[in-house]
Amino acid sequence: MILKKKFLFNLFLLKIAILLCQENHNSHSINDSIKINSFKHGEWFEYRIHYGFINAGFATLEIIEDSINNKAVFHSKGYGKTVGLARLFFKVEDFYESYFDKFTGLPYKFIRNIYEGGYTKNTEIFFNHKLGLANVDDKKNDKKYSLPLNQNAQDMISAFYYLRNFFNPSEIKVDDTLDINMFFDNENYIFKLKFLGVEILETKFGKINCLKLRPYVQSGRVFKAQESVTLWVSNDKNKLPIRLQANLAVGAIKCDLENFKNLNHPFSLTLN
Repeated sequence: MILKKKFLFNLFLLKIAILLCQENHNSHSINDSIKINSFKHGEWFEYRIHYGFINAGFATLEIIEDSINNKAVFHSKGYGKTVGLARLFFKVEDFYESYFDKFTGLPYKFIRNIYEGGYTKNTEIFFNHKLGLANVDDKKNDKKYSLPLNQNAQDMISAFYYLRNFFNPSEIKVDDTLDINMFFDNENYIFKLKFLGVEILETKFGKINCLKLRPYVQSGRVFKAQESVTLWVSNDKNKLPIRLQANLAVGAIKCDLENFKNLNHPFSLTLN
């Protein structure tokens, strides 16, 4: 099969992080409040996704200021779809949304409404961090239930923004990892992200100074090995994801930044 279930936006960026991870001794926990600085209202970017030589699809993320239960929050929307030949073999239409606190980065509400080759899911999760509960509304099966929630747990979208604000390469050594609690698909996970150092990346925009990172993933059904995924983010105040590469059990996937607008800080290229 050319494209697997959970191929497109589910593999894109941080969902790779919520697959079961192994322990690493040189790790740093993320539990403190954050100061929102790496992004702002109106930020938007788009990624082109390739599966081998196939132009497989696009994914976008945008963020706006919003409110939920009369509380000011950031509201992020993610969308991914297959295109062209890939869409003929495996149609994907994935929508994700996250409402998270403007000061702590903790999520209040997470929406997942997906269609992936006939597989569908439509759920809303309400995070009660005070009581340690995730209240799930399974709209597809008309079910509501509550599950235990780990302290300071993130959803897959809020975690992306949370890490952009937290990660400071001057405070971590090469080969150390960052740990973060995640909640996804009715389970709590520990996301581990290894810092591999700094690298100059050739892109359509020019040469970009990047931080090179490696999310630990579960090997087997989807990924060839635990260290099958590599992520590059801009080494500046934006911490903008520039490229993601993953070696799958069948083939490989590559996501490249295609377009962006409304960054909170100037986007600079290296002259070297």
